[in-house]
Amino acid sequence: MTMATFHSSSGGFDFLALRTGRAGTEIVYDDGVRRRMVWRVQGQTPKRGLDEALKSAVEQRRVLPALYAELKKRGVSIEVVAG
Repeated sequence: MTMATFHSSSGGFDFLALRTGRAGTEIVYDDGVRRRMVWRVQGQTPKRGLDEALKSAVEQRRVLPALYAELKKRGVSIEVVAG
């Protein structure tokens, strides 16, 4: 399994990760307190585009809405796995 991780540089606890394994590529979000969510990426999406989307989203004040916007902007479809 390969993994790329992104943490907020503003000192927040928000964490996003991109992991690739047998089940496919997944995006993991953890707010460091109570919420952990996992989505599976649908279709073929370049890893670089996903990295950029996660890196941009984790730097925003509201990470989840920013993540959804970044994925939509890049035409990335996801399905909920957990959360």
